[in-house]
Amino acid sequence: MRNRPRLTLELICAALLALCCVLGAVLALLRPVALLALVPALAIIAAALILGGRRLRRSVCRAVTCARFEGSELQLDLGALRLPAALLCGKTLVWYNEAFKARLLAGEDAFLQPVSRVLPGLDLRQCAEEKGQNLERAGRRYTAFSAPGPGAEGYAVLYLVDNTELKTTAAEYAASRPSYLVIEVDGYQELVADLRDSERSHVMEAINRTLEQYFARTNGFLRRVAVSRYIAVVEERHMKEMVAARFDLLDKVRALNEGVQLTLSIGVGRGGSCLKECQQMAEQSLDMALGRGGDQAAVKTPDGFEFYGGVTRSVEKRSRVKSRILANALVDLVRQADSVVIMGHRMSDLDALGAAVGVLRICKGLDVPAVIAVRRKATLATSLIDSFEQAGFAEDFIEPEKAAELVTQNTLLVVVDTHIVNLLESRELYEKCGHVAVIDHHRKAVGHIENPVLFCHEPYASSTCELVCELLQYVPGKETDPTPLEAQALLAGIMLDTRSFALHTGVRTFEAAAYLRRMGAATEEVRSLFNSSLEEYTVKSNLVESARLYMGCAVSVSGELPPGMAVAVPQAANDLLTINGVGASFVAVQKGDGVNISARSMGKVNVQVILEKLGGGGHMTMAGAQLKNISLDHAEQMLCDAIADYRRQQQASLKNQQPAQP
Repeated sequence: MRNRPRLTLELICAALLALCCVLGAVLALLRPVALLALVPALAIIAAALILGGRRLRRSVCRAVTCARFEGSELQLDLGALRLPAALLCGKTLVWYNEAFKARLLAGEDAFLQPVSRVLPGLDLRQCAEEKGQNLERAGRRYTAFSAPGPGAEGYAVLYLVDNTELKTTAAEYAASRPSYLVIEVDGYQELVADLRDSERSHVMEAINRTLEQYFARTNGFLRRVAVSRYIAVVEERHMKEMVAARFDLLDKVRALNEGVQLTLSIGVGRGGSCLKECQQMAEQSLDMALGRGGDQAAVKTPDGFEFYGGVTRSVEKRSRVKSRILANALVDLVRQADSVVIMGHRMSDLDALGAAVGVLRICKGLDVPAVIAVRRKATLATSLIDSFEQAGFAEDFIEPEKAAELVTQNTLLVVVDTHIVNLLESRELYEKCGHVAVIDHHRKAVGHIENPVLFCHEPYASSTCELVCELLQYVPGKETDPTPLEAQALLAGIMLDTRSFALHTGVRTFEAAAYLRRMGAATEEVRSLFNSSLEEYTVKSNLVESARLYMGCAVSVSGELPPGMAVAVPQAANDLLTINGVGASFVAVQKGDGVNISARSMGKVNVQVILEKLGGGGHMTMAGAQLKNISLDHAEQMLCDAIADYRRQQQASLKNQQPAQP
């Protein structure tokens, strides 16, 4: 009771009231005549208490909370303190000085009031920390500090520092920090190549007008620094608005439709220590946005990257000049190396191994020792490896651990069909090699290989095998022409990623297929590489049968599959796309203590963006994710949440696409 003074006082008052009632009842029974004198007296006393109660409470407050209280040095010191100070007993305010009363109570008394009524949101545990707790009261901003006593009901001294001006200045400083933007019109040269000069001017006028109107809302500036590139600097307060609107500038430009498909790529540097660092971060962000296919904004902060947009299909924007330059660079690297190791991603597929076979042909043609590092027990292209073993080329495929034993200081590692460090077949092999070249077609993602000696990255290509086919055509010498078996491996990779030339194909895709056909690729033999066993077909059918529709997507969830049945997962995802009303498919299966997810789409749903939220990645129409230490139910819920979030972003993007102003 001694630690709860307000409750103690209330109990004493209640006890006295009850005693008075009992005594009054006894008096009424013994001497009823006495009530005639008692009732008026009680009425007078009650009226005096009501009328003088407020004055009495003020007197009690002054007596208890006075600055001078004999025998209490603590209260004397706090009373003279210019900072607002108070003494709490549990959740009750039992004392405060004049500064507290004047600034936080507006001169009113709050003796024995609950502290939650006086200071809403006060947390003594947070106040006891080094930084204290920020509070706002009567238009002023305070930092509250306390020294809590023992137990939840112990006494605590509380004092508040009024730092309104400091916090206002700090908030204004943070809000005025500059953010740097680099904006580029995607594929401008290809878009306007067939337009007349007047039409080009009309297109650029529409883009300029849209950008000027967009940045006119800020107090920053916009400058055009090249025919298709702009820079802008805005304050953090306006950058927050852009992020909150998910860079609706992308939607506004996409809605212009000036006779061509206009899209922007935006790189943002935000939160740097200086403007120069923000500019460097913006350049890196723009490279990331372009590497992911364009039509999106990439924001880099000290904490990493964030991506917005990327809802449209990539447009083919490649040149043969670049392919020839890359081929010559790869030839030089191979010739300078004393050995070459070729490696794809984990759970390698026909595209990864087909591209590896193509690079192996380049090395053999240049008479440089080379091998392909692949895990035979963890691949989706067992049929392809078996066909090479039957042809007498088993020594070309070795385990990554054995390949690591062959690495020297002058060994070149060629990574195909991925550029993400965490997705490599063997990270140890990658770290052991000093020279790394990358050939990939997936959209650029966070965690990519840093500073490779060659980075052949084309997100507009249908497959990595297509890129390798183009490189093969520019390597000098007949020895580098692929054999019919190697041509079939490359064609199988193209057919896998395009689903037999149904999706994500361009003119260059069919040109590569025609080249492989001339090299002797037999389409019937290629088709046989996609055949599955009866067990695999049964597992695939069960995955398709257990699927459910969720927001226009087919979602199938299953426990751990029998050994060797991993190939049924992407096959089931492909088959689910043949169902009416399904824009994308997701197949999630238990794998040890984690969950593997395979995703496919017809192009209207960007499965890469969805699975990036789960730590995965891939391409717009084909992606995957590997979740560690998670239950199947939790993984399914995370997947559904990511799909719902993507659908909300899609709807918001459609609403933002307003017709261009005349």
